[in-house]
Amino acid sequence: MTREVRAFAVTVLTLAALGVAAGLLWSGLTPRAPYEVTANGTVLADPSTQALIAADGWFAVITGGLGLLCGGVAWFVGRRFMLAVLLGLCAGGVLAAMLTLWAGSTFTIGAVVVEAAAVPGAKVVPGALKLTASGVLVSWPLLAVGFFGLLEGMHGYRESPLRQPYGELPRF
Repeated sequence: MTREVRAFAVTVLTLAALGVAAGLLWSGLTPRAPYEVTANGTVLADPSTQALIAADGWFAVITGGLGLLCGGVAWFVGRRFMLAVLLGLCAGGVLAAMLTLWAGSTFTIGAVVVEAAAVPGAKVVPGALKLTASGVLVSWPLLAVGFFGLLEGMHGYRESPLRQPYGELPRF
């Protein structure tokens, strides 16, 4: 029982550490939407900017790719404690996605500002990263658990005695 708990905890903590690193990567790669400083505060300088959508896309690509990687590595490494590792992938994936969002929106690394069609002489500043499509938060746990299940299903089918129809002898 303690080994299963340890496998679960190691999986969750590993994904959490990867989540912080993914947030810093997301912060470094994603272009920032331009905001114009006015007397009433900051407003979006260019309402037709694609930077807000790009932030969602980069988040999905980074967390989805890491989800696939984590699902594959977890299947190969965690063969002895499948259920604990699978539950760790699910819980750790959710935690990692939340930490990616937190780290990416808190720390500004390599802020690339998109050109704005603002009034000449107006002060334009880069905005903070945020997600406009909150559904991309599930890309890490969904792809990690899905790829883990796909690998296990393929392995289970290959090893299944049900593959030999009607009691035939196994072919070598």
